[in-house]
Amino acid sequence: MDNQENFRDSIGTLDDQGKRAWVYPKKPSGILYKYRKWVSYGLLVFLFASPFTKVNGNQFLMFNVLERKFNIFGFPFWPQDFYLFVISMITLIVLLALFTVAFGRIFCGWICPQTIFMEMVFRRIEFAIEGDRNKQMKLDRMPWNKEKIIKKGSKWTIFAFISFLIANIFLAYLVGSDRLLQYVTEGPSANLGTFIPLLIFTVVFYFVFAWFREQVCIIACPYGRLQGVLLDEKSIVVAYDHKRGEAEKGRKKFRKNEDRAALGYGDCIDCKQCVHVCPTGIDIRNGTQLECVNCTACIDECDDIMEKVNLPKGLIRFASEENIEKKAKFKFTTRMKAYTGVLSILVGILIGLLFIRSDVEARVLRLPGNLYETTKSGELRNVYTYKLVNKTTFEKDSVHFKLMSHKGEITRVGDEYTTVPPKDLDKGSLFINIHPMELDGHKNKVKIGIYSKGELIETTTANFMGPKTF
Repeated sequence: MDNQENFRDSIGTLDDQGKRAWVYPKKPSGILYKYRKWVSYGLLVFLFASPFTKVNGNQFLMFNVLERKFNIFGFPFWPQDFYLFVISMITLIVLLALFTVAFGRIFCGWICPQTIFMEMVFRRIEFAIEGDRNKQMKLDRMPWNKEKIIKKGSKWTIFAFISFLIANIFLAYLVGSDRLLQYVTEGPSANLGTFIPLLIFTVVFYFVFAWFREQVCIIACPYGRLQGVLLDEKSIVVAYDHKRGEAEKGRKKFRKNEDRAALGYGDCIDCKQCVHVCPTGIDIRNGTQLECVNCTACIDECDDIMEKVNLPKGLIRFASEENIEKKAKFKFTTRMKAYTGVLSILVGILIGLLFIRSDVEARVLRLPGNLYETTKSGELRNVYTYKLVNKTTFEKDSVHFKLMSHKGEITRVGDEYTTVPPKDLDKGSLFINIHPMELDGHKNKVKIGIYSKGELIETTTANFMGPKTF
């Protein structure tokens, strides 16, 4: 019982001397693990396919920070759309908070890329080469002989190759799949500025999945700390039913034909299989802990043991503390309703902004340091610079400018019409002429329409300066 009292004094992956206690999880199995595999493999296919999938010529997902070009679900976004990115991130954070309040850290165990790669790729390769928990422990204690060198060398080589592959996939998200394939075709020597960072990221991924492992979830990831703030007794988490498992006299090893209930012992037979299968090395029977990623491996393992000893399943299950203590059913609490309300407002704002987002972004600014001038016909003239951003994959040709708020004329420096290439911009200078009779005071705001082949594609405003009146 002492261990149950002081287990929170240290994380589960440290020994009594404060050194790293290597976790050797047992190979999981069961219905939830089967479902988790399907979810994980589906997300892996999505992750690997997204950079190479095109929608209307746009990469499905791309986050080119250096060139400030972003594609989300095939829609191109520019720096001018940064407000949409901010609102999207806030919406995602609120959604994650709501999900955590209701269902705990299940995101970590089922959706997080770190867990998926670790448990469904690297760990499964380790099981295939080195065997299950006991064989891995035996292999690590073994002196460096032929068997150990072959197994360890094979595992590390495969780990390095997969880390290099993951680094390339992430590079495709950053620079685009077309440019990545160009780099591959040209070879490393022609692109050392990209190849060296690629190798650095490969080393980082290898370090994380070959050595750092569950420490990412326990030490590095801030979400584990966040759940301590968001969870309460009504949150659904992977929980051990201590009421049923401990009863009056606590746990007891299983004995055939023994009436445990009559003797006052709980259903937990203290087999420690839930501990052995845990990828972060904790004992779920100690209650909700920082290290638990809700991977559900302990649920499958405990259900299997309960079935073998002819006891009811569900000793470890998805449940809230309130459900275990008071048999209370799940309720949509006031806090959850508040998060849902905020989330609904944010989603509504985001959808509305996406609907009014234009395909062409226009900006017209007066040339700094220039005052107005008077033409021979008596009109006032201001000089402007303009920038047109084409966010689509289609060329915008025969583009020209017209005044919409005042009678006057817009003259572009050069040809009257211009062309804006797809996913590119066009910039230049133009003059606006307006008769003084059309103006109201020294400073006037004029509305400008941008047309392509006679069709209005965007509007913008600019300041027009005239003489001061006294």
